[in-house]
Amino acid sequence: MGRFEGKVGFVTGGGTGIGLACARAIVDGGGQVVLAGRRTNIIEASAAELGKAASFVQCDVASDESVGAAFATVKERYGALHLAVNAAGTGAVGGVLNSTQAEWNRVMETTLNGVFRTMQHKAKLLKASGGGSIVNISSIAGTHTHHWMTAYCVAKAGLNMLTRCAADDLGEHGIRVNAVAPGLVPTDLASGLAGNPETVDEYLRRMPVRRLGTTEDIANAVAFLLSEESAWITGVVLADDGGHHLRQGPDLLPQFRKFLPAEL
Repeated sequence: MGRFEGKVGFVTGGGTGIGLACARAIVDGGGQVVLAGRRTNIIEASAAELGKAASFVQCDVASDESVGAAFATVKERYGALHLAVNAAGTGAVGGVLNSTQAEWNRVMETTLNGVFRTMQHKAKLLKASGGGSIVNISSIAGTHTHHWMTAYCVAKAGLNMLTRCAADDLGEHGIRVNAVAPGLVPTDLASGLAGNPETVDEYLRRMPVRRLGTTEDIANAVAFLLSEESAWITGVVLADDGGHHLRQGPDLLPQFRKFLPAEL
């Protein structure tokens, strides 16, 4: 019997990258999973790839209306929820002097506010289902500053504290809340970094385990935190980064300089 037999999971950002890998881990564990994302064509194709145990729902985590409609659909379709992964996020290049308010708001609305928005709905359905587990996808950027990734770093730092507060709030309802903080993993979101050999070398020099992560590396950690194998663990932000958290983040300024005004 699989570790997720008889369980229903919901994964935001589930169409690609880490979110899709997490959804696959739920299916491989015998569970059912709903993939949620903005781009219907992508999440529909990913759900089809995972087979009959997977379905999809369009969901923009930056929209109250969209999130509410998505969870109404899930409740009608399955009647319960036991596992939840928040993998939707976005970033922007910019520091304090050159970030626009619009860029800042966009990152916060998806990467931090979007998690809170969906977590409220997930927690209500988890509570009604007798409890369960939520795992948020954070980042090493939530604990290590990175040049010209100010909004993203702040959003992920906020997500770490949200994880701890939610664990404290929801524990009495049988709901555990944890986070996984990946290092550099080649995904669509990180393609600008992972696709640059000089940047990759900078990361590897700061990693005791000298390789980039894979989406499966992250999904394995998430699956553990979702499962009953971690039944006494809550409020933890688990670094899954090849040991990168032990060392300072790389200097990304040379790569980002081309995007910035000459005087900065």
